[in-house]
Amino acid sequence: MDMEYRNLGKSGLQVSALSFGAWLTFGDRNLINTNEELMRIAYDAGVNFFDNAEGYASGMAEEVMGDILQHTGWQRDSYLVSSKVFFGADGKGPNQVGLSRKHVVEACHAALKRLKVDYLDLYYCHRPDPKTPVEETVWAMNDLIRQGKVLYWGTSEWSAEQIARADSFARDYRLIGPTMEQPQYNLLRRRRFEEEYAPVYDKPGIGTTTWSPLASGLLTGKYNDGIPTGSRLDREKWLRSDMNGEAWKRTCAKLVELGEIAAELGVPQSALAIGWCLKNPRVSSVILGATRPPQLKSNLLALDAAAKIDATVKARLDALFPVGYGEAEDY
Repeated sequence: MDMEYRNLGKSGLQVSALSFGAWLTFGDRNLINTNEELMRIAYDAGVNFFDNAEGYASGMAEEVMGDILQHTGWQRDSYLVSSKVFFGADGKGPNQVGLSRKHVVEACHAALKRLKVDYLDLYYCHRPDPKTPVEETVWAMNDLIRQGKVLYWGTSEWSAEQIARADSFARDYRLIGPTMEQPQYNLLRRRRFEEEYAPVYDKPGIGTTTWSPLASGLLTGKYNDGIPTGSRLDREKWLRSDMNGEAWKRTCAKLVELGEIAAELGVPQSALAIGWCLKNPRVSSVILGATRPPQLKSNLLALDAAAKIDATVKARLDALFPVGYGEAEDY
C-alpha cells in the first residue's frame, strides 16, 4: 500500500503516517551502513519524517543521521528531521540540560551542526522542566522559529495541562505555540493518549508523533517464552519489567491471541499492533524503530494491516487490551 500522509495537527505540514526514529538504533559508527540501508528502505517506502534527539547516544545518533542525510543527497524539501532538547548531549552541567533559554538555543545550534542541516523541521521539548518557567521556554522556541532555525516546535511526554498552559501563554502574547506532542502509544499504553490528551487535540489542535508502538517489542510476541539473546530487552535491561509474575503470564496469553488475529488477517503481528495505532485519527505519525532491514520491512506493512482492521477487528483488539490494561505494570 502507498504511504499515507497526514496533517500534523492543525498545521499544514504533511507527515508520513509511518516515520523512522533513531532511539536505541543509531549511535554506533560501525553500523552506519546498516543505518543508511534502513533509512533508504524507509524513504523509498514514502517515509518523510526521521526522528532524533540530543540525548540519543549522547548526540552520536544525530551525527550518524547527519552523515547519512548528507550521503544520500536527498532534496531537503523531501524529508523532515527532528531533534529534542532536555537531557543534554555532551555534558550534564546545570546549563547543559533542561529547557532554559540558554540550553534550548545552544542545543538547537548543536543539533543543526550534528545533523548537517540549516534548520530543524520539528523541535521537541523532550520532557517538562520543573526548574524553568514554561514562559521562558515558549519565548525561546518562538525566537528560534522567527530566526528560521526551527519550523515547528512541540513537546514530548508533557501533561495535557502543561501543553495547554504553553499554548495559552503563546496565544496571550502572540507567540508561536506548540504544534505537536510525542507520547508513547500502543495497545498496552492507551489511557494518557486517549483520555488525558483529549482536550488538546481540537484546541489547540495538537498533532502527535507517537513512539513505542510495539511496547519495546513486547507486542511482537517474541518475548512470550523469555528474552532471546541479543534482543532489545537483552541489550537494554533497563527496559525490562517484571516478566515472571502472574500479570506477565496473563499478558502473554493475550499476545498469543493477538498473533492469532494477525494470522487470520494474513499480516505480521507487529504490523497489526502498529496498524491499530494508525486507526486512531488523533495519530499523525507512528515512529518505527528497527535494527535489521527485514524487521523494518515487516513493520512497514502496518498500512496494509490498518486497512484490514474493520470495526469488528478493532472491537476485538480493544477488548483484548482495554484502556488501562497493563499500565500498573511497567510493560
